[in-house]
Amino acid sequence: MKSKKASSNSWKSQGHYLRDGTEWKGFQHAMPNGELHTGKTHTKSSKKLYHYKNLSKTAQKKAKAQK
Repeated sequence: MKSKKASSNSWKSQGHYLRDGTEWKGFQHAMPNGELHTGKTHTKSSKKLYHYKNLSKTAQKKAKAQK
């Protein structure tokens, strides 16, 4: 049985950011390798999304300033 904490950490419930720290609030999709990208479906313009903890320190500062 999964705990509530574990289920609240699904990729859909966490904030997602572009590499520069800009929060992404649009459509997103999961790639076969587990990475998240922007857009409802994959296109040439899709960009990889990151969790806050995976951003660079500079990007984390930008993300934190947006909140």
